[in-house]
Amino acid sequence: MQSLITLVLVLTPMFIGFAIPVNPKLTAFADKGLSYLVFVILTLIGIELSQVEGLGSQLGEIALYVTVLAVLTIGTGLLGLMLFDHLKPWEAKKPKAKSKEHRVSIRGSLLQVFCVVIGMIIGYLLPLDYIPPENTMTILLMILILLVGIGLKGSGITLKEVLLNKRGVQMSVIFTFSVLIGGLVFALLFTDVSWTKGLALASGFGWYSLSAIVMTDAYGAIWGSVALFNDLIREFFALLFIPVFMRKYPSGAVGLGGATSLDFTLPIIQQSGGLKVVPLAISFGFIINIVSPVLMVVFSAW
Repeated sequence: MQSLITLVLVLTPMFIGFAIPVNPKLTAFADKGLSYLVFVILTLIGIELSQVEGLGSQLGEIALYVTVLAVLTIGTGLLGLMLFDHLKPWEAKKPKAKSKEHRVSIRGSLLQVFCVVIGMIIGYLLPLDYIPPENTMTILLMILILLVGIGLKGSGITLKEVLLNKRGVQMSVIFTFSVLIGGLVFALLFTDVSWTKGLALASGFGWYSLSAIVMTDAYGAIWGSVALFNDLIREFFALLFIPVFMRKYPSGAVGLGGATSLDFTLPIIQQSGGLKVVPLAISFGFIINIVSPVLMVVFSAW
């Protein structure tokens, strides 16, 4: 029953966001609010981490979990889509010259890590009476999903357009199953990780703000931080290697961004592959954004 309630809490705001009529001002407000909300959420995650007893002695273990999980989830997803490109080639346009309008930077990812560190410092300094209540994260999660729904609706993307992009749908299925295999391997390597926890951790697909909240609620701040940094590493890796893989493995390059292929890594996907690859990235990213919260909630509640 609790898992069903959680799933409803996650999906209802997104459906509400989709039901709201398109309004350019509201869409712009949602986009801006989402960027600020992410920083608030990451700071709160840092505060929760600061309350974990013996955190210092567990940092080495956390680093090991994050490293292994990142290698497995990024590696399996990339290999699955590279194999797809090999068996069913797809021609993307040659890379175009970079433009300032679409320039992206790792600075944003570093700022997100900085927010977690600031949160930890605040958490250490705050009296216990001023620590945010437990349901704060759930409320922020619902607001986050609502803003995502408004943003997706306002972007002009229709479900019909997404599902009619056959290769985008195929990529989403291959990527999802490949990454989940990585999660199962992760569970096999660590005795304290159940197969459902391995699958739940793998299901973030690069959506660090969401995975951090869901995993923190399900397994505690330690595993929330593992999910957070695992998905942040995907973002770093995507920014660096999308241009490298785009020429020979366009599906693999798009898949590197996971859920961020719809937004954060879309500019560099366009830079590297040209306009032809953008509909593919949007279709793939849209589906992954819908699938990710469902899988995380289902697996973490199992």
